[in-house]
Amino acid sequence: MATVIDISTLITNNPGIHRGSPIIAGTGVTVRRIAIWYQQGYRAEEISREIETITLGQVYAALAYYYVNCEEIDAEIVAQQAESAQIEALQRTHANG
Repeated sequence: MATVIDISTLITNNPGIHRGSPIIAGTGVTVRRIAIWYQQGYRAEEISREIETITLGQVYAALAYYYVNCEEIDAEIVAQQAESAQIEALQRTHANG
């Protein structure tokens, strides 16, 4: 008989990993990362092939979590993009300064 996994155990968070962002349990892969790749046009199968440490089921769990909590995850994406832009601007300033 196949083992049944409670889907709620597939996504977790830990304040010490990615600032407490939701991650696929047992990995450091964030739901945010899965959502970004999916929004960029990657299919779930492609994501699981690219990130060899996660299964297709884990990708779908992350996507389900994203769609239930899209406002939270989208806010994380925007914050991460703003932080990246700020870091890049500082690097350009220091390189030219």
